[in-house]
Amino acid sequence: MRRRAADHRRPVRRRLSCWIWSLLGIFSIVGFVLFVVHHHHDHEDHVEQPVLERESRNEQVVHERMNLTQEMLSVNSYARQIAEQTTLAKAYIIIAKEHNNLHLAWELSTKIRSCQLLLSKAAMRDEPISLDEAEPNIRSLSSLILKAQDAHYDIATTMMTMKSHIQALEERANAASVQSMMFGQLTAESLPKNLHCLEMKLMTDWLTKKSLQDFADERRNSPRLVDNNLYHFCIFSDNLLAVSVVINSTVANADHPKQLVFHIVTDSIHYGVMLAWFLNNDFKGSTVEVQNIDNFTWLNSSYSPAVKQLMSTDSRKYYFDGSQDTGVEPKFRNPKYIHLLNHLRFYIPEIYPQLEKIVFLDDDVVVQKDLTPLFSLDLHGNVNGAVETCLEAFHRYYKYLNFSNPLISSKFDPQACGWAFGMNVFDLIAWRKASVTARYHYWIEQNADRTIWKLGTLPPGLLAFYGMTEPLDRRWHVLGLGYDVNVDNRLIESAAVVHFNGNMKPWLKLRINRYRPLWERYVNQTHPHLQDCATH
Repeated sequence: MRRRAADHRRPVRRRLSCWIWSLLGIFSIVGFVLFVVHHHHDHEDHVEQPVLERESRNEQVVHERMNLTQEMLSVNSYARQIAEQTTLAKAYIIIAKEHNNLHLAWELSTKIRSCQLLLSKAAMRDEPISLDEAEPNIRSLSSLILKAQDAHYDIATTMMTMKSHIQALEERANAASVQSMMFGQLTAESLPKNLHCLEMKLMTDWLTKKSLQDFADERRNSPRLVDNNLYHFCIFSDNLLAVSVVINSTVANADHPKQLVFHIVTDSIHYGVMLAWFLNNDFKGSTVEVQNIDNFTWLNSSYSPAVKQLMSTDSRKYYFDGSQDTGVEPKFRNPKYIHLLNHLRFYIPEIYPQLEKIVFLDDDVVVQKDLTPLFSLDLHGNVNGAVETCLEAFHRYYKYLNFSNPLISSKFDPQACGWAFGMNVFDLIAWRKASVTARYHYWIEQNADRTIWKLGTLPPGLLAFYGMTEPLDRRWHVLGLGYDVNVDNRLIESAAVVHFNGNMKPWLKLRINRYRPLWERYVNQTHPHLQDCATH
């Protein structure tokens, strides 16, 4: 049987089959697309909704855990929105009052009080402000703020008004700061009444006990006072208890206290007081000399320009006239600056002409280690051994001296490092050779009009000892205990001398209590006069 040709095999049935398969394919594709789209929407409905709910729940949890302070810092919290609107409303109250719109000012004030009450309640209950609580306050306050804006209280007016009030507040703050400084200065300059009591008792002893005066005469010419094989210290002060602590602490920490000699110079008022105290107390065999500055007849206005200036009418008026220039800082008006005792440090070679080396101590220091190694330090030909203070930028020469003066700018480096008075070792042989006191006199004369420096002894010291100061290890002398509450404890513990420089002296109520024990441990609290006067 013969076969048919290939092109004659059932052509009609094949075309029909192709159409059927094509339609089925199209329907399948459309159905698949519809299924995917429908499934996608269902998936979004089922996925997004739980996510939103979950996020809402998370926000609620975080919100509930925040205290009011944290809420204020959160940009999304109701408490912050209320606080910000309250601040803005306060500004509009001021502007409304200035424009005599008292009714609007009253409305704003009422709503502000309502908002503040809500914030207070939230703080007390330690729970966040809810939407129900916040919404009426935010809505009504916003309405009032818009009302204020419609009254032409625009942002420029608001800024100008706020600026003027800020300036007024700054002026009041500055005035309060100056007043506070003046009160602090007065407190620092005043001796507590219990110390007055101690001095009165000692003066009575001096005047009534002739044996004390005879004993003082016997010790006045002791050969130990001029023996350069011993260790000599000088202190210039009218504060008995402070000097006592300096000597007690130095002796207590010395390896060989019998080799120490202390030279005290005070004024005529405290001369008998000092002698009555130091002659009646034991200092482990060390020697204590007390001199009266009034006996230094050579220290007069003819010899010293410092004395001439200090005794001048202008200086007295500057310190004690009621019509003072308020532009000058209160600390620069401290009467201690016109007390000659404060300037004796520049006359040490004249006061002790037979000595070769001496350590100068301020009366507001406490000694914590043996200081005798200072006398064997090599000063490399320099006159003054001191701890530098230029670890901070403000302790360089340009901060103490007027470098717009050509006399200063031509001779000194403005970036030169400052150093501290309070614990200094002086080579008196080198001092005399370099005529340091004459240099001091020169600069005092140049500063007669106070244009090179204001006041104090450090600026002329920086000039007089310029190029002749040997920097000492910082641990010899740590400063700041009279004004800085953050002196490093490790630095204090390692220090040979700690210095209560500043107004907050340890014998005053205006002290830093953290440092008080460092000083108090060297007060002889068993002394009957101290107990009677309740000094401690």
